Amino acid sequence: MPEHVSLRDALRYRKTTNGQFDPRPVSPEHQQMLIEAAERAPSHFNSQPWRFVLIDDPTIKSRIASIGGRTMTQLIEGGSFFTRYRKYFRFSAEEMEQRRDGILIDKMPMALRPFIKQVFTDNVMSVLSKLGVASMLGEDNRKLIEGSPLLLAALLTKEEYRPGELSGFYCTLSLGMAIEHIWLMTQDLDMGIQFVSTPMEIPGAWDELKSILQVPDDLELMAVYRLGYVPRDAERPRIDWRSDHRKRLSQLAFRNTCATPEPDAPPVL
Repeated sequence: MPEHVSLRDALRYRKTTNGQFDPRPVSPEHQQMLIEAAERAPSHFNSQPWRFVLIDDPTIKSRIASIGGRTMTQLIEGGSFFTRYRKYFRFSAEEMEQRRDGILIDKMPMALRPFIKQVFTDNVMSVLSKLGVASMLGEDNRKLIEGSPLLLAALLTKEEYRPGELSGFYCTLSLGMAIEHIWLMTQDLDMGIQFVSTPMEIPGAWDELKSILQVPDDLELMAVYRLGYVPRDAERPRIDWRSDHRKRLSQLAFRNTCATPEPDAPPVL
């Protein structure tokens, strides 16, 4: 990636960083640039309902990482992770090419490879438990979060964010655009970013995060991300995937009405 990327390249090469970041701290200048990128996002009536917490304190990161690791283990052990997401897992290049969505599991520990076709079915959960997969993934997740130089919490002001009302939709839409601005800016800064999702899926864990971050009553914690510089020789995690396929034009776009799919054409981006 060049030192300064074009918007087209930032869009083309945007990705989620699954592995470890370089341990060096994210510079104050780059942290400021990330927030300034977010604040340029559009919002309803320029309400700018988003707020952010930049987290680089090792103690706070460690507490958040502990929750991230524990909730990953709970999700795997309880089976809800596979029940919820297995429809997105692909196990061959042919399947990925046909579906053009989801994630292609192309890296897995040797001990799990014999189970690759059954690993996301209900009856294999006891085998995974005996192999210590849940604990392994939980510890991997904890290390990834704790080893990230920067965590970023995204919040919305409750003055505007009112779920069930149009203002709630507008705020959620605006926050998504603000996060995308941050995501694209990471491309220009040789950084990576990943959504820390597992605490959202375990009852009570999200409240723990809000307590750690001392979120006041007038703000709503919406998401947490981990960020850092991407090492040039980064090793892939023990379990990893690819998700660079995108649906064809005919699969996602229509012309004038939903009755007419847009014809496929060579990519121009």
